[in-house]
Amino acid sequence: MHEMTRAEIWLYGVLASSLAGAATGLGAFPVFFFKKLPGHRLMDSMLGFAAGVMLAATIFSLIIPAIEIGGLFITVLGVIVGAFVIELIDRFTPHQHFQKGHEGPSAKMLKKIWLFVIAITLHNFPEGISVGVGYGGGDFAMGTSLAVAIGLQNVPEGTAVAASLIKVGYKPSRAILYSFLTGLVEPIGGLLGATMVVIAEPALPFFLALAAGAMLYVISDEIIPETHAHGFESAATFSLLAGFLVMMILDNIF
Repeated sequence: MHEMTRAEIWLYGVLASSLAGAATGLGAFPVFFFKKLPGHRLMDSMLGFAAGVMLAATIFSLIIPAIEIGGLFITVLGVIVGAFVIELIDRFTPHQHFQKGHEGPSAKMLKKIWLFVIAITLHNFPEGISVGVGYGGGDFAMGTSLAVAIGLQNVPEGTAVAASLIKVGYKPSRAILYSFLTGLVEPIGGLLGATMVVIAEPALPFFLALAAGAMLYVISDEIIPETHAHGFESAATFSLLAGFLVMMILDNIF
């Protein structure tokens, strides 16, 4: 493909991150047809698969290119900074992790579910940045690979959001709408990521590593602990491996 112009970088960064974010709504849509909400085993397996996809995308589409372009020191620094930034957001923004909390609808449970929705929204932001950074270097394949990976892992998250909202009494249509809305921060992140690289192109490897650090933080702090919280650790682990292998294959094919 020809070298991408700035306008194309911004266009692809926002469009691809928008589509990846919209995948949360796609994941929520099947709740219309559920006679029974998915149990912890299925949800932990789905989220484990999502973690594997994210992990592979982080390694193959962010960390390895960052090392190749900028060297080991810049990559290590970027990963640390990216993780630290998300740690600060995580620490100072009140939210609830994925599926912890009391069973059964109540005012307290309703509050926890909405904090959970906020948590999903928050961690979608660095994912959008990752897509924008991928395109920001003018590499169409890298940006597309990241967008596909993030879109894949957003599907089970959308299911988790919608199922949680239905559990506390929301109608399926409204639950799907709110699930879709959690992904709308991704194009904002995509625009920001693309802009950072376009403005400071020599800093591309640092921004790639920064996005990788943010993604690794989300995987370790948000997703994996939740998939191991209900007694289905083996199912979650093998699902993570499956997601990793699927994304590794896709990344090398495309």
